[in-house]
Amino acid sequence: MFVAMNRFKVLADQAPAFEAIWRGREGRLGRQPGFLSFHLLRGPAAEGHVLYVSHACWRTEADFEAWAHSEAFAAAHRNGGQTRALLSEGPQFEGFTVVLTEGEDGSA
Repeated sequence: MFVAMNRFKVLADQAPAFEAIWRGREGRLGRQPGFLSFHLLRGPAAEGHVLYVSHACWRTEADFEAWAHSEAFAAAHRNGGQTRALLSEGPQFEGFTVVLTEGEDGSA
C-alpha cells in the first residue's frame, strides 16, 4: 500500500473555511483504479495555524502516480487556489510505502 499525504498549515481563523471547501469539493478519488480510502485530518493548533493532513491510501505507488498524472487529478486540483489564501505556507507533500499494517484489513 502507498499513502499520499499533504500537510497544510491553515491560518487559525480560516480553519472553518478550509474544512468547508474540502466538504464541498466533488469527490473524484473513488472512481480511480487502486484508490482505497481518503481522510482529512485536523491536528493541533500552534503559532497562529492549525495543522491539517490529507491522507489518501492507494493499493500501489504506481496507482497513485497514474492518478497524479491524470486529467482527473488536474480537474480535482483546478480550484486549489481557493485554499492558498487560507494557508500560512504552501502544502507539503509526503509519500510513504507501507511496510507493516495492524488492524482493520491487516490484523496481526
